[in-house]
Amino acid sequence: MRSDLSSLLQERVGHFALESGHHSRLWLDLELLCRRPEDVRSLAEELAKRIEPYRPDAVCGPLVEGAFVGLYVAEALDVDFVYAQRAAAPSASDMFSVSYQLPPAQRHLVEGRRVAVVNDVINAGSAVRATLSDLANYSAQPVVVACLLALGDAAHALAAGAGAPLEALETATNEIWTPGRCPLCANGVPLVPHPGF
Repeated sequence: MRSDLSSLLQERVGHFALESGHHSRLWLDLELLCRRPEDVRSLAEELAKRIEPYRPDAVCGPLVEGAFVGLYVAEALDVDFVYAQRAAAPSASDMFSVSYQLPPAQRHLVEGRRVAVVNDVINAGSAVRATLSDLANYSAQPVVVACLLALGDAAHALAAGAGAPLEALETATNEIWTPGRCPLCANGVPLVPHPGF
């Protein structure tokens, strides 16, 4: 991974439950990503250059850190910015049960328009998946899914499912599992508690 991005991502190794319901050995403390805004801004401006050929009318980012990256991208592209916020917490027993929604006052800004969906890191893709689902409620056309880092294969499949290309500054391998197929669970490794869910 490139040094300017890896220096911003605080990595932990253990046994973690992701927002999607998947389990993983890798956890990124993304809450610390934007502690130095200028560092993130320069990466977002680079991402904006990749997004520009898709001619979005607006950028949408899921809260929290994805929206911060999206705001910088929208600024660099000089287009409208909107965000999706978590409306329902994930269920401990269901996969992809989390819900994200645009605030009512922003919905008209995406109706029938070309939208770039921008996130910080896409792993299983629950926040982006839920954001795309809500954008469909307003006939928004996703023209690109973009992120600073795509982990594993899920981001490519997610973008393809939305009929949009994926643009990522960096890609890296990562394995995730459903709870029933998790080798860490099978070996009795306890989940590391995370206060975010």
